[in-house]
This record gives sequence, structure tokens and C-alpha cells, in this order.
Amino acid sequence: MNLFIARIQGFIKYKDLMGQLVSRDLKLKYRRSVLGYLWSILNPLFIMIIMAIVFSHMFKRGNIPNYPIYLMSGQVIFNFMNLSTKSAIQSINASASLLKKTYLPKYVFTVSKITSGLVDCIFSLGALLIVMIFTGGTFSWHLLLFPIVLAQEFVFNLGLGMFLAATNVFFRDIQYIYNAITTAWLYLTPMFYPIEFLPDPLRYIVVHCNPMYAYVTQLRCLTLYNTLPDLSMVIYGTVDAILILLIGVWVFTKTQNKFILYI
Repeated sequence: MNLFIARIQGFIKYKDLMGQLVSRDLKLKYRRSVLGYLWSILNPLFIMIIMAIVFSHMFKRGNIPNYPIYLMSGQVIFNFMNLSTKSAIQSINASASLLKKTYLPKYVFTVSKITSGLVDCIFSLGALLIVMIFTGGTFSWHLLLFPIVLAQEFVFNLGLGMFLAATNVFFRDIQYIYNAITTAWLYLTPMFYPIEFLPDPLRYIVVHCNPMYAYVTQLRCLTLYNTLPDLSMVIYGTVDAILILLIGVWVFTKTQNKFILYI
């Protein structure tokens, strides 16, 4: 318990540094860009338009009431996980020069990458709102509950990001293996097709063993179906997030003292 309190105190102590790191990441991402932060809205919007044109006719019989919103909701959630964790993989190795010169809690670099991804995700929600406006989506009070979904996914991404960042210090192949995993993960998450299209055995695996399905489904309940997510789905997403966070923090904590020898 004392160790947990110490970690929280350390987190608070370095909150300003993490804020500066997040700001730096966002500025570097859009440096010399004319539209700047607008790309966080335009990029997912363009991808959604292309995918909607390609897939909407393929999945007409899936009985999806508003395919663009269905597609965009999945894209926002999955991209948050995909982009933020891929950024977190290199968070320790990329900060080697700074870590060798001064003492800093190593986790701040990984946390800042996931937080930067969260900021990008919030901007992407602007693209989702635009899609809802132009496709006749229904706005209800359920939309106000989106922070619950993002909070679950943020915790999940943080745990996964810390695990990946720690293991990548010792095994540089992790980043390449993870690229292959996320590609398969993308197609095993019903982003652009209805879950009913999967055969029963595979559907069971996706529903019960894929946290992204839980987060995507929750956001779709709020934006597309105008209803509260099923409580079991919220519990499932929360438990998965906490479990991955505990694993990620444990691996990171156990290995961080050896980072300096490998970076």
C-alpha cells in the first residue's frame, strides 16, 4: 500500500513534465503542417469516407442503421489503441539520451505517449460528430457518457503501452511483432463489418477475448443506438483494463532498473 501511495505521489510530482512531453509530442506531430491539429479530425474523416464507400454495399444485409457512424465509432476507438501503443513502444528507447543524463521516472515517457493519443482521440471525436450531423445521426444525452468509454480504454492502453515499452528495451523485435498483431487485431474487431457475419466459434472468441470489441460496442451504443451500454460489457471492459494495467505496471517496475544497460 505504501508503495502504491509513493507511486501516486511521484506521478503528481512530475505531472508538469508529463504535460510538457504531451505538448511536445503534439507539436512535433503537426510541425510545419498548414492545417495542424485539424488533421486529427480530417484524417479519420477521409479514411471513414473511403471505407464507407468501399464497404457499405458489401454489408448492406448486416442491418446497420447508419453505416458511416458505425464505421467511424469503431475507427476512433481502435485508432486510439493502435496509434498510442505503437508510439509507447519506443518511448524508453527514444528517451535514452535524457535518461542517461539525469534521473527521471521512466514511466513518464510512456504515460505521455498514451496521453498524447488520448488528446488525438478527443480531436477525432470531432470528426465523429461531423459524421453524425451530415448523416442524420440522433443526438441524445447518452453521448455525454463517452468519457466512461475513453477512461476504460485509456487505462487499457496505458497498461499495454507500459508492457510493450519495457519489453521492447530488451527485445527490439517486439515492435515488428506488434505491427503484425495489430493488423490481425484490426480484422478481428468488427469495425467495418457486423459481428453477426463471423462464424459462431470465432464470434465467441471476439466477444469474450477482445477488449476492443467491448470499447467499440460501448461507444456505438452511445452514438448510434442511443442507449446505455450493457452493464456486463462495461464490467468486462473495466476488468480487462485494470488487469492489463496491473500486468503492464508489474513488468515495467520489475525491469526498469535494467533499462540503462540496454538503451
